[in-house]
Amino acid sequence: MKYILILLLSFIPLLSIAQSSTVIGNVSSNAGAITYATVMLKGTKWGASTNEIGRFEIKDIEPGSYQLVVMAIGYKPHEQSILLEAGKTEKLSIKVTQADATLNEVVVTGTRTARRRLESPVAVNVFDSRTFNLTQSNTLSEGLCFQPGLRMETDCQTCNYTQLRMNGLGGSYSQLLVNSRPIFTSLMSLYGLEQIPTNMIERVEVVRGGGSVLYGSSAIAGTVNIITKEPQESSYTLASNTSLVGNKAWENFFNANVNVVNEEQNAGISFFGSHRDREAYDANGDGFSELSKLKNNSFGFNSYVKPSELDKLEINGWSIHEVRHGGNKLDEPADQADQSEYRIHDILVGGVNYEHRAKSGKTSYSLYAAAQNTKRVHYTGIDQADGWGNSKNHTLQGGFQYNYTSHSFFGGTNTFTAGAEHLYDYTYDQIEAYNYLIDQRTNLTGFFLQSDWDVSPAITILSGVRANKHTNVDRLVYTPRISAVYKLGSTTQFRASYARGFKAPQAFETDLHIAFAGGGISLIQIDPTLKEETSSSMNASVDFNKPSEHMIYGFTLDAFYTRLYDAFVLEEIGTDANGNQQLLRKNGGNSTVKGITLEGRLNYDQVFQLESGFTVQRSRYDSPVAWSTEIGPTRTYLRTPDTYGYYVFTLLPQSRFTTALSGVITGPMLVPHFGGAPGVVEDVLNTSPTFVETNLKLAYRFTLKSIKQDLQLSMGVQNMFNQYQKDFDIGKNRDSNYVYGPARPRTFYVGLKFGLM
Repeated sequence: MKYILILLLSFIPLLSIAQSSTVIGNVSSNAGAITYATVMLKGTKWGASTNEIGRFEIKDIEPGSYQLVVMAIGYKPHEQSILLEAGKTEKLSIKVTQADATLNEVVVTGTRTARRRLESPVAVNVFDSRTFNLTQSNTLSEGLCFQPGLRMETDCQTCNYTQLRMNGLGGSYSQLLVNSRPIFTSLMSLYGLEQIPTNMIERVEVVRGGGSVLYGSSAIAGTVNIITKEPQESSYTLASNTSLVGNKAWENFFNANVNVVNEEQNAGISFFGSHRDREAYDANGDGFSELSKLKNNSFGFNSYVKPSELDKLEINGWSIHEVRHGGNKLDEPADQADQSEYRIHDILVGGVNYEHRAKSGKTSYSLYAAAQNTKRVHYTGIDQADGWGNSKNHTLQGGFQYNYTSHSFFGGTNTFTAGAEHLYDYTYDQIEAYNYLIDQRTNLTGFFLQSDWDVSPAITILSGVRANKHTNVDRLVYTPRISAVYKLGSTTQFRASYARGFKAPQAFETDLHIAFAGGGISLIQIDPTLKEETSSSMNASVDFNKPSEHMIYGFTLDAFYTRLYDAFVLEEIGTDANGNQQLLRKNGGNSTVKGITLEGRLNYDQVFQLESGFTVQRSRYDSPVAWSTEIGPTRTYLRTPDTYGYYVFTLLPQSRFTTALSGVITGPMLVPHFGGAPGVVEDVLNTSPTFVETNLKLAYRFTLKSIKQDLQLSMGVQNMFNQYQKDFDIGKNRDSNYVYGPARPRTFYVGLKFGLM
């Protein structure tokens, strides 16, 4: 009897398990399976994570009624009721909706193929209309500073040209792509980032460091990929914004978007248009503008056709017409002013891409072409000098890319990518009165090969090499790269990368802008012996993101190191016969940029959301550079702060009433001030103060039920505490490059938006 009792007792756990329940299923979205999602039964100990194909299983559950909760980074929480019966298995197919957060959306810039952000071996930051709206960024240049490691800089007091600095390097080291094509040239970049309205942008993908050398040269600091809007559904949006700049100058924006998609969802077109009108702003009352007068009209489209489930044809194009006028006597012709810069830009950009996938899913290829044409009439003169000039720049790019996926590559999956592309660029820029002429054609041919190897569900290794042949470089230049990611569970990714890069001695760069200085102009000459720069870039980062029932929080810590060889520098070499300052662009020695960027993010139950980033860095030449003939040389990069960052704090980000507080922090930096400007006898090197730019936006959204459309009213203030430069030069003899800090003074605005939001 004792043995029978022992035998029965031993079967009790097995009987209990036999009467328990199991839940199995898959989690997906419109974009495909969701990996490493958290699936839990609310208020219990039972839960699991989805695997690499989005499947999950929860065993040994007590029968009963439960609330099943699914949390995935970048997606809205999903909750549903389930009833579990004893001894039975419940099968579920769960579909989640993408949230506003961009933590895990599909990106293309890091690998030239589609990858989910958290699975990409190259770290990619993404921002879109949500960031633009919360920070009241009407142009791309206004929105870029709300990304880690990026800083927008205004470099001219008269014409307000800008440059994007990434990881402490100058604007010419950042590669700008339009729909993944490198046709955003150096001439365009002088004003182009301010000319692009945000309503034409679907999203912007940012790769810091040399992780994108497969796109060609000039990706030493990083790559910014501007992806224009593609229609998802038929809709329209109208928006208007009116601003008062510094209590003196009015600025108006009007934007329109129209999307049309057919019922079969295999064809669509998106139209976007924008009009901008700004009065000139004079900060110090001397009659000369600190913000130029401008009018801008932009129009474009992005379309697609899917002849079959395996084929897709995309065609896009846009145009910009802008008139920009700075200086004084702005109601008169530019050559009647005491000092003036005048620009008329006409820019056309377009591209076509055809993509085909095999039925097996193993192979795909794409054929693509893109082009831009820029015409510019410009005037740069003082005391009615004959400073008229003309610029022409056109770029053509074409190529192909082939992808093959092997699902049995040493126990893992490997996608091989191979391709070739050619880039032709012609730049002509002339001012006869100043004996200034650039007339240059360049060709860049590249062949690339890449391996994207999922060694295991936890490890991915990306390696590749590009062979480059550039007109201005005698030899064939190879730029290899290797990156890896290790995924520790569903919350943490460790990444590391190394890349070689090069930068050819181009005809036109951002530092070749003609500026006013000391009662004349400054002209940059190019050293006839100028040769290419090369670089070695390393990055290491840890990315942690944790979803729970009510909260998503995380951080990214990124360390970067870039070594430049034969770095380009500017040195003063005296004056010409007309008294104009002469600067020489030549190869200096080597230099190093290194630092750490920390990002943080938190969303609590859609009640409040915080995103922030802060960079600490050092940018130094090995040997001092003599930028002036009047003071000693320095090893420190000019106009490069060692600290900078941003934050965006939002209350009720998904509700009808939204409050957004944002800011940009810029630490001290060395700013050159050339002699001859009022009160400046000799060249000096000043240290700028720390600026903390603070912005506030309030918005309320109504739903007009009769027409099923939304109407949003907004108001706010940018640079609330007027953190703006206080020592601008005055008069016609000012040093126009002596400008630093936030791009605009305190600005109040009101806005109206109607349509789909």
